[in-house]
Amino acid sequence: MATLEKIRNRAGIGITIFIGLALAAFVLGDAVKSGSSIMRGSQQEIAKIAGKSVDYKEFQKKVDDLTDIYKLNSGSTSIDQKTTEQIREQTWNGLVRNITMKDIYESLGIAVSSNELFDLVQGENPHAIIKSLFRDQKTGNVNRQALIQFLKYQQTNSSGPEHNYWLYVENQIQEERCFTKYNNLLLKGIYTTGDEARFSLEGKNKKVNIEFVGKPFTAISDSTVKVSADEIEKYYDAHKEKYKQEASRELEYVLFPVIASKNDEDKVIKWINDIKPEFAAVEDPAAYVNVNSDKQFDATFLKKSELPSNLSEFAFTGKAGDIYGPYKEGQSWKLTKIQKFEEMPDSVNARHILIHVSSQAEVAKAKSTVDSLKRVLTLGGDFAALARKYSTDEGSAVKGGELGWFKRGAMVKPFDEAAFSGKINEYQIVNSQFGIHLLQVTKRGNTTLNVQLATIVRNIEPSSQTYQQTYSVASKFASENRDLKAFRAAVTSQGLNKRLATVFEADKEVAGLENSRLLVRAAFKADLGQTVLSSEGTAIFELGSQFVVAQLSNIQEKGYSSISTNKPTIEMVIRKDKKAEQLKEKMAGKTDLPSLASAMGTTVGQAQDINFESYSIPGLGIEPAVAGIASALEQGAVSKPVAGANGVYVVKAASVTKGSSTDIASEKFQNKMALSYRVTAQAFEALRENAEVVDKRAKFY
Repeated sequence: MATLEKIRNRAGIGITIFIGLALAAFVLGDAVKSGSSIMRGSQQEIAKIAGKSVDYKEFQKKVDDLTDIYKLNSGSTSIDQKTTEQIREQTWNGLVRNITMKDIYESLGIAVSSNELFDLVQGENPHAIIKSLFRDQKTGNVNRQALIQFLKYQQTNSSGPEHNYWLYVENQIQEERCFTKYNNLLLKGIYTTGDEARFSLEGKNKKVNIEFVGKPFTAISDSTVKVSADEIEKYYDAHKEKYKQEASRELEYVLFPVIASKNDEDKVIKWINDIKPEFAAVEDPAAYVNVNSDKQFDATFLKKSELPSNLSEFAFTGKAGDIYGPYKEGQSWKLTKIQKFEEMPDSVNARHILIHVSSQAEVAKAKSTVDSLKRVLTLGGDFAALARKYSTDEGSAVKGGELGWFKRGAMVKPFDEAAFSGKINEYQIVNSQFGIHLLQVTKRGNTTLNVQLATIVRNIEPSSQTYQQTYSVASKFASENRDLKAFRAAVTSQGLNKRLATVFEADKEVAGLENSRLLVRAAFKADLGQTVLSSEGTAIFELGSQFVVAQLSNIQEKGYSSISTNKPTIEMVIRKDKKAEQLKEKMAGKTDLPSLASAMGTTVGQAQDINFESYSIPGLGIEPAVAGIASALEQGAVSKPVAGANGVYVVKAASVTKGSSTDIASEKFQNKMALSYRVTAQAFEALRENAEVVDKRAKFY
């Protein structure tokens, strides 16, 4: 494992990037190959991609494999829920991409040969993953000796984690290489013609200063524009694709937060008063705090100005051993004891040598290195020379380890405490999250009196009795209001705050509710107008520090939303179109803008430097249609009435300026580059859509 840990430690950000880039090719590869198992159709089907069925157990195995690799890469023994979800999503994306692209690669003859793979690993210009994993920290080049050593090691340990890890890396390289080849084929097909470049250049060169008369749609009252049911139906039929929808559920729910009662706080007050005499008598307040407080002892020394007003006078007029409190701060009761005073600098000048540590296995070696360096320095060694040779803090190493002057709080806490409490020229060994430091303070700034306080914190938290009481209230409400009608009536009569939520099957949570994926899943199994029940059959969901009772108020299945659902929006669109026609009719044939403005009860507006790429018009807002019309006008020309986003406008080109740029070749190149940025992503999305991906993950997670 030591060899693997060294590789992992060198990986850093690079391997993380390529894990996402290659989309877990190794752990997903056999999902494409094992056609016989992946084609099983059953209730265990988690997806269907390009006609291929994906079994839940197989998918979960890929997730587990990738999780193991993540643990190896990070040195973690466990992962949190957020990381689990990210790995699951990464596994899914890789599966979709591999199945979608497999046939494409084969039809185009895209592959990575064994010779090519060898060259990507051990050739003169190895793949970026190899460069990242085996980068020599000193030279920045690939450490070929370390690479060869690792390859030999994993080959002789085919059952070990190093071998599986290497297979994973190899497959990442191959998958990324295939995708790069595919994208390069696409990019070779991109071309901008001379006419396209010329038209684009003319549009950029031409700038128009305009005058305009506009009338907003709001000038016509909605009540005067009638929209019939036939018009709504006709519009819906013509634009039905706009109303595609995913399956969703609408919830109405109430919260029963578990909040500490007065009795709970009284118990905290009694406890902290009872402990005060004992706290006053202890000789080691720091240790006492660590055993009895809800917050560990903080060894920071503070100036008077850094303390809150309720503590500053007490701390700097008292003596060591004095106690302040009990006092309440936020949702806690506290006792504060003066630990000690020290004259401390407000800033220090220091230098250090850092030996980076990325895993527990490296701690002993780093500690030994730092001890050796300290002995050399004690015997008169050159700090700057040693720092340049051994320190892994590249920013300070080139300056002989010098950090310069810094104020308190500028460094990580262990380093900061050592720097401000240490003696001048003393060599201190300090552990931090970055590794092991050999620290020397060379100068100290002006000193001021600082105090160290020991504070016992007791949080005000709900007791088990309060928890049970809150649960009983929620349970009573749920049992008495089992359908939507009763639920709504009870909410009104009891003055409760009802909340609404629309959730989709793949949603990870209900907005504002902690760890609420269970509620989302339950919503899709509930009956309309009934209480949402958990998988255990209870109507109460415990989400964070509150109980939730929910009702299913509406069901929207996947497909097309109904005309009735979209009726208000469709009416608004049709009404807007009718208003546009009315305004166009009133403004048609008018080319004298002052006269038109007078007739329409408005004024003539102006805007400068409008061209084909303009999206908004000063004074009008986002009006791309108006900008498009304006950019096409020649000087002195007046447009016909044009319907924009907010009203109808007549535009006149008051003046036109044409630029002098004639670099067609440069414009062709720029247009080609702009297309290149979009084409690869759009091409894959088109292939993905064509694969008709059916995602059933929500049934399992």
